[in-house]
Amino acid sequence: MTAVNSKDKMPTKPLINLLRGWPSTSLLPTHLMQRATDSLLSNKKEAIPGMLYGPDEGDPRLRENVASWLTTFYKPQKPITPERITITGGASQSLACLLQTFSDPIFTRNIWLVAPAYMLAFRIFEDSGFHGKLRAVPEDEEGIDIAYLRQELRKSEEKARADGNNSPKLKPPRLWSKTYRHFIYAVPTFSNPSSKTMSLRRREDLVRVAREFDALVVTDDVYDMLCWRKDPQPSSLDEAVPPRLVDVDRYLDGGSEREGADGFGNTASNMTVSKIAGPGLRTGFVEGTEKLAYGVSQTGSSRSGGAPSQLTACFVAETLQSGELQEYVGTLQPAYASRWRSMMAAIEAELLPLGVTMPQPDRDVVGGYFIWLTLPSALNGTAVAQRAKEQENLIVAQGELFEVPGDTSHPKTRFTHDLRLCFAWEDEAVLGEGVHRLANVIRSMQTGDSEGLKRMQPPADADSSRKDAPAGAPSSFW
Repeated sequence: MTAVNSKDKMPTKPLINLLRGWPSTSLLPTHLMQRATDSLLSNKKEAIPGMLYGPDEGDPRLRENVASWLTTFYKPQKPITPERITITGGASQSLACLLQTFSDPIFTRNIWLVAPAYMLAFRIFEDSGFHGKLRAVPEDEEGIDIAYLRQELRKSEEKARADGNNSPKLKPPRLWSKTYRHFIYAVPTFSNPSSKTMSLRRREDLVRVAREFDALVVTDDVYDMLCWRKDPQPSSLDEAVPPRLVDVDRYLDGGSEREGADGFGNTASNMTVSKIAGPGLRTGFVEGTEKLAYGVSQTGSSRSGGAPSQLTACFVAETLQSGELQEYVGTLQPAYASRWRSMMAAIEAELLPLGVTMPQPDRDVVGGYFIWLTLPSALNGTAVAQRAKEQENLIVAQGELFEVPGDTSHPKTRFTHDLRLCFAWEDEAVLGEGVHRLANVIRSMQTGDSEGLKRMQPPADADSSRKDAPAGAPSSFW
């Protein structure tokens, strides 16, 4: 039904939000969680521990079930053990705990983020004392630019030596922790926002660089299981492609437990059930070496009360114990694949003829929630997003949101001409219409008056170091 604008009595189109990176409400497994809840709470042996303070490392049954689940899906060279896993309150909370345990805002030289970067991570880094120390690392078609990263890491180390920054300044020494000189943050598979997948060669190179410069690579692996082949037959996958960086760190050049290493490793896999079972569960897990996983569990906020998601973690453990959540992933893969294909068909029909391009068009395996678009160079992404909201009641994310605050010096870390679309939140039936509306905006701006385009360009003196809100959309649209 067409809505009516009360101000001018003109009919407006129903809102389509292609910005919000949430799971579709129609695909939330409420029936699984209801059964898990009933089963757990009717069994005092499981219910009472679930209702009390949990162990620092998290519910033992969930750790065991997660280890088995990940071993089956990722098929690493060695089985994943529960000791490599700590249960957390979700991926964002995991990142904060990793920073609290393994970084020092003075001794840790920089936070290096693959750009474009997940915008809501910026504040987590800044809250840990790294305001002004975030650095952007560009991508190419294989993922992170290793040569640029190594060059800038060397410069950072030279500055640290010149400044006499040789030991942690604010964090006391603890047997269960260490302080890394650098943090590197990436979403290597079906990235949010770029939708790219980092090649295996780059993953191995990145682990080697991390070892060379004493860096901890934190990877958000939250989209890995939502994968499918571009060819509709078959439409889903039962294993990961390629291996995670945490798995690379286990086997590469002697592995994370190699002679002379400190045992903490150089990678942490940050995962959550938010994209599969629902973000309201606030349950995630970090995988790394046993020493690293234990260190995450010893963060002060976890020590004071134990695992932060004890009850919901027990619910998730119940669904994994029964095998239902693993089976449900097999339902999600073709459902999201169908949404992706609907949006892609519309993009190919309506946007590519207008000069819009996408990264890694020849991939065989795709997935996640997002599609990244690069507009023709004459168009400004923020201006397009603003006009889409005003004229088409369409919300999209402009590329500038994903620029690393304070570091856009490299031309490939500026995203003035880019947009991110999400195909997960809205119903599949409206995805094509959303792309059609975007095409209307691009077409009108390409053929319309230059004054209209100029009015929507951001002012030259605007503070581009802060990207806190999408054009025309309150925070509730995220």
